[in-house]
Amino acid sequence: MKKYRIRKAVRKDAEGIANVHINSWKTTYKGIVSGDYLDALNVEERRERWEGILAGPHQTYVCVLHTGRIAGFVSIGRERDKLYDGELYAIYLLK
Repeated sequence: MKKYRIRKAVRKDAEGIANVHINSWKTTYKGIVSGDYLDALNVEERRERWEGILAGPHQTYVCVLHTGRIAGFVSIGRERDKLYDGELYAIYLLK
């Protein structure tokens, strides 16, 4: 049995994506970014931001474990400076 699947994110994934976004920052950037900054990161605020992103045209994909938990995500789209065809906006995984 495959232990995960990749699929396009939907609006109801906002909380899971926010959790990955915040917790991956806290584990990856500990000791690099100010502890006060990391402690101030808020899943609820990030969830609201992701709800807005996912309500519009987006190209965000999630890695969903067999348990239903989101373990990672990737967000891609047009390159913002219009020099290239596309851009990787974000890629995050839980530790």
